[in-house]
Amino acid sequence: MADSPVLWFEEIGLRDVPQVGGKNASLGELIQSLKAKGVRVPDGFATTADAYRRFLEANGIEHEMRSRIRSYRSGEMTLRATGEAIRELFLDSEFPADIAGSIRSHYRELGERAGQDRLSVAVRSSATAEDLPDASFAGQQETFLNIAGERELLDACRRCYASLFTDRAISYREVKGFDHLDVALSIGVQRMVRSDVGASGVMFSIDTDSGFPRVAVVSAAWGLGETVVQGTINPDKYLVFKPLLAEPGLTPIIEKTLGSKDRKMVYSRGGHARTKMVDTSEAERRAFVLDDAEILALARWAVSVEEHYARPMDMEWARDGVTGELFMVQARPETVQSQKSGSRFTLHHLLEHGTVLARGSAIGDSIAQGTACVIRSAADIENFRDGAILVTEMTDPDWVPIMKRAAGIVTDRGGPTSHAAIVSRELGVPAVVGTGNATAVLAEDRAVTISCAEGDEGRVYRGLLAYETEEVDLGELPETRTKVMVNIASPAAAFQWWRLPADGVGLARMEFIISSLIRVHPMALVHPERVTDPQDAEQLRALTSGYADPKEYFVDALALGIGKIAAPYHPRPVIVRLSDFKTNEYAHLIGGSAFEEPEENPMLGFRGASRYYDERYRAGFALECLALKRVREKLGFGNVIVMIPFCRTPQEAEKVLAVMAENGLVRGRNGLQVYMMCEIPSNVVLAGKFATRFDGFSIGSNDLTQLVLGVDRDSAQLAALFDERDEAVMAMISQAIREAHAAGIKIGICGQGPSNHPEFAAFLVGEGIDSISLNPDSYLRTVPRIAEAEKQPPPR
Repeated sequence: MADSPVLWFEEIGLRDVPQVGGKNASLGELIQSLKAKGVRVPDGFATTADAYRRFLEANGIEHEMRSRIRSYRSGEMTLRATGEAIRELFLDSEFPADIAGSIRSHYRELGERAGQDRLSVAVRSSATAEDLPDASFAGQQETFLNIAGERELLDACRRCYASLFTDRAISYREVKGFDHLDVALSIGVQRMVRSDVGASGVMFSIDTDSGFPRVAVVSAAWGLGETVVQGTINPDKYLVFKPLLAEPGLTPIIEKTLGSKDRKMVYSRGGHARTKMVDTSEAERRAFVLDDAEILALARWAVSVEEHYARPMDMEWARDGVTGELFMVQARPETVQSQKSGSRFTLHHLLEHGTVLARGSAIGDSIAQGTACVIRSAADIENFRDGAILVTEMTDPDWVPIMKRAAGIVTDRGGPTSHAAIVSRELGVPAVVGTGNATAVLAEDRAVTISCAEGDEGRVYRGLLAYETEEVDLGELPETRTKVMVNIASPAAAFQWWRLPADGVGLARMEFIISSLIRVHPMALVHPERVTDPQDAEQLRALTSGYADPKEYFVDALALGIGKIAAPYHPRPVIVRLSDFKTNEYAHLIGGSAFEEPEENPMLGFRGASRYYDERYRAGFALECLALKRVREKLGFGNVIVMIPFCRTPQEAEKVLAVMAENGLVRGRNGLQVYMMCEIPSNVVLAGKFATRFDGFSIGSNDLTQLVLGVDRDSAQLAALFDERDEAVMAMISQAIREAHAAGIKIGICGQGPSNHPEFAAFLVGEGIDSISLNPDSYLRTVPRIAEAEKQPPPR
């Protein structure tokens, strides 16, 4: 086998990386080892590194290549001139007769296997130093698609060799310290999947931004996969929670984001070009590329591949539009998050906020500042200023020479799994991709701050905003008897804090998910005919266009949002508080003005539990219940606990529990626990009676302080009086803890007090509270204080 210049994929595996490169060796490994697990890989063959070296020797071009590289390094030749000169050497050369003959014979047999003459193939490069754990070589060499016929194939193979010396490949090897002549190239020839009339994309077995290892991330677009790989379009994005994939009957998809997908790559008919870009239809833009069954199938493949390689993986897939079959077309090690320490990480905190100029997907988790340098064309790359914020339509891998010199990157197009995003992560340069409008709204030389430290949405702010960084070693955190949990505001931030050794989520606010993700008043989806404001009605139609029933939009989006918060902490408890908007806040949602009446004091008005059984909101509350039921029973997050806010009387508690049961949420069934917010003086005074109806209490110190002291928590004039450390408030908290324990139920606290005041956390420990839930950014400084407080003797 070693003497053959061409090998079938089924003849090669990971042991053959020196001969066929990481990409082709991986394809062979997939066919050999994972076919039995249902992973489909298109058939094909590979040329060897020896064939590449024989090509150089037969054509006598190695000496001239070395000369050109020396001239580049000495500054005598530009990068562009060097690349062009070396590529010409390849294009003017010919394959030795035996290598050309072997390529032709393998191509003919591949066609016979497929039952086709002039079989269409993809011709891909696989560098022998490629896809190593610390270097992705993402997009550095060329791929040629829809190649048919022996003559075209040999020409594409020659161009593959030449692409080893694209400007971006030369620059990348310089950055990584590879000797250009030590890297050889293997060519992979693979049967084309008809994704031109189907779909394709990229998949990772780890979250590429946070490093959270228990999800598969799938990107998908119509047509050939180069659009996703190169970042030329904004694809759909799906997240799947891997640990629940093996559970029968579950659909653990925790995110489905619709991409714009405004263009696609398809086969070209006639002429020299084998592919072309065309606009997608309106129906294609509005539809998800993959259905749930396909998303789950790909995620299971990701798990199988990851388990086989014993490391996080970066994969490409395609769906044949003729047969509907899914295929894996590439797998290589993920090279950024998998290299990071699990115990040490750096936190970036914005200390002030300004006007948001653009939003997109956050690449990385840091903050960068500088002046915008708008580069619209590769021809203008030389105009880039070192240390500026690169602003362009798309950060194609051709731009690597300036990407590594940028403080940050902002693009109009591209998704979080594009090769441009991969290279940005690998270079450690924060990027905000897929903004849609960056080149239009970011003026040349404008000072901006780009933040990737606020969850999976990246933001570009006007001006240079103050920020700080914090180095953290989780191994130095002490253990505590008290359960220490976190408050999570939104799904976008859920993965940002997964490394914290928290005991779960003490408070996930449903209203944050509704306001940030859903944006529509629930009753407007129940009765869209009552929404008469033209602008609201149009937004409502746009948001729900992909759903036959508008109510399903709410249930689906809310379930996914809760699932994304629950995933990083599974199987630890995640306490989700039912919606607690006030009437004025509900009114600001799309369609809200048609369903909310003005109140003199919304803080003490129609909020919390009183809404859930009232006919004015009962149908909207049913949607909240359906979403929670879906999270627990379809997505599989049985660790979700439901919490009722602002429950004024035990009788009101009975009414809410009855309505929940009508909608399939029965306390005790399938392990469902129901907690109550302890935030009204009546909750403390009648704690014994409330305790018979609930599984636990969570003290809401903000509202409890407000109602004990009679201080409006939102009043700037009374801010000095609002203090949860007041003697009266602390007495109420002590009583609540005693009453809960006397009744045999758990009690925690999820208000701001312990996060803002470490001495308040120490007081709670002394009173014997079961759990304290902190804001994530205060977790690291508060846990040591809790541990210290636990060492103190209990109060008499």
